[in-house]
Amino acid sequence: MSDLPARFARAFGALTLAMNGVGTLGIFVLMFIICADVIGRYVFDAPIKGAAEMVGYAIVTAVFLQFASTLRVGRFTRVEILIDRLEATRPAAGLAIDAVFKVVGAAVFFAIAWGAWPKLEYAFASGEITGTPGVFTFVIWPFLAVIVAGAAVTGVEFAIQLARMVAGALAAWRRPPEGARAPGPALIGYAAGLLALAYAASLSLTNAQYGLWGVGCMVLLLLAGLPIGLSMIVTGFCGMWLIRGDPGLPLRTLSQSATDYLNSYFFGVVPLYVLMGLVISVSDVGRDTFAVARWLMRRVRGGLGVATVAANALFAAVTGSSIASAAVFTKIATPEMLRHGYTPRFSVGVVAGSSVLGMLIPPSLLFIVYGFLAEESVGHLFLNAIVPGLLLAAAMSLMIVLLATFRPAAVGGAHVAGREPAESVGSAALKVAPILLLVVIVLGGIYGGVFTPTESGAAGALGALLIAIARRKLTRRVLWDTMTEAGYVTVSILFLILGARVFGQMLAMSGLPQQLSALASGAGFGLSGFVLLYVVLAIVLGCMLDSVSIMVITLPFVLPVVKALGGDLIWFGVVAVVAIEIGLLTPPFGIAVYVVKSTLDDQRITLAEIFAGTVPFVLVMVVVTMVLIAVPQLSLLFR
Repeated sequence: MSDLPARFARAFGALTLAMNGVGTLGIFVLMFIICADVIGRYVFDAPIKGAAEMVGYAIVTAVFLQFASTLRVGRFTRVEILIDRLEATRPAAGLAIDAVFKVVGAAVFFAIAWGAWPKLEYAFASGEITGTPGVFTFVIWPFLAVIVAGAAVTGVEFAIQLARMVAGALAAWRRPPEGARAPGPALIGYAAGLLALAYAASLSLTNAQYGLWGVGCMVLLLLAGLPIGLSMIVTGFCGMWLIRGDPGLPLRTLSQSATDYLNSYFFGVVPLYVLMGLVISVSDVGRDTFAVARWLMRRVRGGLGVATVAANALFAAVTGSSIASAAVFTKIATPEMLRHGYTPRFSVGVVAGSSVLGMLIPPSLLFIVYGFLAEESVGHLFLNAIVPGLLLAAAMSLMIVLLATFRPAAVGGAHVAGREPAESVGSAALKVAPILLLVVIVLGGIYGGVFTPTESGAAGALGALLIAIARRKLTRRVLWDTMTEAGYVTVSILFLILGARVFGQMLAMSGLPQQLSALASGAGFGLSGFVLLYVVLAIVLGCMLDSVSIMVITLPFVLPVVKALGGDLIWFGVVAVVAIEIGLLTPPFGIAVYVVKSTLDDQRITLAEIFAGTVPFVLVMVVVTMVLIAVPQLSLLFR
């Protein structure tokens, strides 16, 4: 009997792995359903009946099937600066606090399952259907059953991790590791923070003050190390409870957000673009793109640096991910620049710096998230981001040329045109043809009115798969790993969006955004002043959080203010994305820098050197951000 817990943990792990596999296949099937619907509509004039409904339910069920596995592999996004330091220096305290977080996570997911259960009961008993009667319908209770089961299994996974944390904390308490510090001060500090929040909540406050309490509570929970999605759900839940005095309302809001809000055809764009970017990253298209850019820029000062920027810009048009760009071009561009005599600092700095184009040049994952939060057209955001993206790429290229001209020692490089691989217009065209074809399919389909953003994501993902297969880069193992990673990224993003939904509902009830709008107007900030304050906030937050987290945390209370001050939300979206992307390059978080460091795996090049190499690119991004604020028309040419 002593090994019963271990056997249960192994069996449960197998269950979560099987659920994750089904969810992963669901994303793959999703792509084919959408592509078949498009082909049926345009080729046979016979679209698939109920495709939109099927996609919506497929998304939400795939997410809930993969929640537990995503948690198991540690992919719930959180601020790790404080909690990681605690677990390293005061392991008993760190593990005990993490155990409390597991209790919170289990409570949230069991609450989702509890809130969705009545819907499942009713749907099963009544045979509730969805679709168009007489055309295509299907019962919804199997999908609700998956949601309830997925939430419950995730709650159990939190409970299993709770048991491990408690056991680890007790072991660290009884036998502290060598050099470990006393856990008491940290535990007292955390307890004091919770007591202060509880005391503030017990006061007789106005709705707006409760909203402000919610913002402060969320910030403290984030810094403490609670996963970001959970932080937003907990503060949103508690805030609504305090405002309305009824715990049933936030429970219904959480349940409805999990079952109905995520059940949307438009959320299909997230896994499809993620899948497209991951597949194209392993297809070796980036290498050919860089080779062509290098050939075109062979006579330009700092040519390999400019080629890296140009290749990143083109690669961004099919990946939508700065992290993918940083990983790919660290392997391709950095060794080439070092071989040609460029300084190590410049070589790694240009790769990390230009990787931010991946989130600005469409299709961009950040613009997709922004579109959901701001309720703006993703297609319009993509279209209006083209000019700012090209402007940033041009500004970076100009900066490199100026550096190579006036400070050649900082750039390095030698003229080696005679040793470059032979290239011609024809061979260059063949090398970039796959990526250009994908750009035409994805972006041209949207702008030409052929595809919705979700359909373009499906067509792009299928196109990327065909390119990778044609280039013999996609083994079964690579394909499965890529699809699994797409699932983890999708779950992480949609969980953040779920948290933002609950948190935003609380803010709307509190009236805090309206109060902030009146305050900003009364203080004489004006639209430009408020946006400048937001840019500063985004850059500061970028030192601790990833881009998507910054967006989902700040936008619920920032967007109403921007709108009230007369700002265009398309324009603000472009400015916000550029500002948030600066955080990819700033210490201590600087995730693009860490990606370059881990991918390069060269002990001679330190993190400090990479951060130093990105400084010119950060300055260029700040300048471009100011230009975009001063000249909104640059972001609204296709409005």
